[in-house]
Amino acid sequence: MGLLAAIGVLSPFPFYYWLWRNPQSWVNLCGRGRDPSRVMGLVSHFLKLVQFISLFSVSSLSRPPPLYFWPLLAFGQFLNFRVYQLIGESGTYYGVRFGKNIPWVTEFPFGYIKDPQYVGSILSLLAFLSWVPFQYILLWSLGYVFMIHLESTENPATRAKPLS
Repeated sequence: MGLLAAIGVLSPFPFYYWLWRNPQSWVNLCGRGRDPSRVMGLVSHFLKLVQFISLFSVSSLSRPPPLYFWPLLAFGQFLNFRVYQLIGESGTYYGVRFGKNIPWVTEFPFGYIKDPQYVGSILSLLAFLSWVPFQYILLWSLGYVFMIHLESTENPATRAKPLS
């Protein structure tokens, strides 16, 4: 396994861990007038780019996609887009941890699939197994499993207080 590619694949997870455990520090760092969820989203997009570049660096795109590629990618991305459509940027990027009131959603896929955005992301990653070595897909997926576990232990008393 290429060490740099592995580090790139894992790069967002320490950031997400720190934000989950220290939401008030992030809110304070963002300061007044800057939405902590929006800033998290921007940083997350950069880290996602690092992940994609890391995967591309170890990929072999010499074959056409196998039959499983399109359904896995389509359903995985459908879940991701649907989650974002229902809970928006603040719901996706830890708004509740940053002291925002995020309405509870029960529409599909919520209430039907546990952690639908992570499930969608893992399905999308699995779609690329014919081009990306298994260990990198596994590593990235384990990062998501770690985050599912971490985020299942949320303590409302540790939520940030919005800056006034």
